[in-house]
Amino acid sequence: MIDWDDVRYFLAAARGGSVRAAAKSLGVNHSTVLRRIAQLEEHLGAQMFEKLPSGYRLTAAGEEVLEFANQMEASSHQLETRVFGRDQSVRGLLRVTLPPFLATHLLMPDIADFARLHPDIEMEIVSTGEVANLTNREADVAIRMVSDRKTLPLNLHGLKGPDLLAGVYMSRDRLAAWRAGAPDPIRPIVIGGQAVPNWVDQGEFRATGVPFRTPDADAQIAAARQGIGMTKLPCFVGDADHLLARVPGIDLKSPATIWLLTQGETRKTKRVRLFTEFISHRLAAYAPLLAGRSISRG
Repeated sequence: MIDWDDVRYFLAAARGGSVRAAAKSLGVNHSTVLRRIAQLEEHLGAQMFEKLPSGYRLTAAGEEVLEFANQMEASSHQLETRVFGRDQSVRGLLRVTLPPFLATHLLMPDIADFARLHPDIEMEIVSTGEVANLTNREADVAIRMVSDRKTLPLNLHGLKGPDLLAGVYMSRDRLAAWRAGAPDPIRPIVIGGQAVPNWVDQGEFRATGVPFRTPDADAQIAAARQGIGMTKLPCFVGDADHLLARVPGIDLKSPATIWLLTQGETRKTKRVRLFTEFISHRLAAYAPLLAGRSISRG
């Protein structure tokens, strides 16, 4: 098959009348143009140009190739316009991946608002902490809590959101009982095989019991509500839960910043641009909540 890139170089030389003009229009060096034209000539078994003092002139074979090359270029542009135009319509599948905490405790009402505004966009929400491969179209948009910006892949386009702070929380009833002198030990609640956190011996109330391990975030919150112990949660989760209270004396930590990540050409499609702009504005409005400033510590 003919390499379309070789044809592009041939077209540029035919239109410019010289290798120098072709190189300038394509933004490449002189030798690249010559190599590409030579590849095309070898593939077709015919010489495309006669080299004259005044420049390059098409041979009879070159004239025939030029006609078809113009048709190829027109078809290519038509295809690009059609596909790009479809992508610019507000319809089609939009895959969004985000951590469970952000999906269930913060952004799902906003995602629902977006879906109501754009009923022709098919939404697929992947609520996971796993890193999706945007290059392979496992997702179109990834919303991630990133601790170190340097860990972001260089091929991704990142839209920075608010900082996300976390605190240590326990049941309000358990906190009141402890203040009243209840002797029961307070256990640190962690997910899976996480190590015992360093905050267990900080603050006014210290976790002294053995760890209580849960399989996921929902169970983690449920265990804290039941008064089993205390656990670290994003402020937007803990502060919004009326059954929980921050453990006094433990400073808020800033473990992450929220980023909206997209990749390559995908980010230029209208549905992706509409979604990232919509969610970034909603996240900006949530900045006080995410920083733990919107609700009284109680």
